[in-house]
Amino acid sequence: MIDNVRALSITDKVVVFDYGEVISRSPSVASRAALEAVAGVGVDPKLFRVSYDAHRDGLDRGTTSIRDYWKLIAADTGAEWSEARIHELWVADFTGWISIDVEVFEIIADLHAGGTRIALLSNAGFDFASGSRYSPVARFFERIFVSAEMLKLKPEADIYLEVAHELGITCAEMVFVDNKQVNVDGAVSLGITGHHFVGAAGLRRFLQMISDR
Repeated sequence: MIDNVRALSITDKVVVFDYGEVISRSPSVASRAALEAVAGVGVDPKLFRVSYDAHRDGLDRGTTSIRDYWKLIAADTGAEWSEARIHELWVADFTGWISIDVEVFEIIADLHAGGTRIALLSNAGFDFASGSRYSPVARFFERIFVSAEMLKLKPEADIYLEVAHELGITCAEMVFVDNKQVNVDGAVSLGITGHHFVGAAGLRRFLQMISDR
């Protein structure tokens, strides 16, 4: 449990976490179904999902507003959503990403207890910013970086370089954790120590290895 803190100290690096599907769990089958239900019975679920993914980069880069993101999906799927329905879609989507992986939360707490510097870097829209900064897990992070606010996306080199600059470190002093191999590869190409996240147990072993050096 989170109360049983096991200090994990990495004194010479800053550990930077991705959020989606690392700290947070993937949206459940039920939450995905709820989102599709809000979209409406006339919207093909497969087409909806393809369009949802296709326009995500614009949302996460900060060049597409939340409203315009859903308007683009409506155009792709032939949906006719009212302004209220668009808000309902946003709520259903946003809440689907709030659930956390408790074991990863415990690792973050253990790093914090060990005096390790920790930050967060997420490809996410503007709406993610305030929720993440005022959530209970936010107390552990020195900084929270949201791609939309930076007008950049992982795995572009500039986003990692900006994070390193803002943290006052070199790339060699950063450890980056992400569930997408392409994002890890982008970081590693700059001399950052990377970890492709596939589960909490593997992440803990990886961080413990760095701590023991």
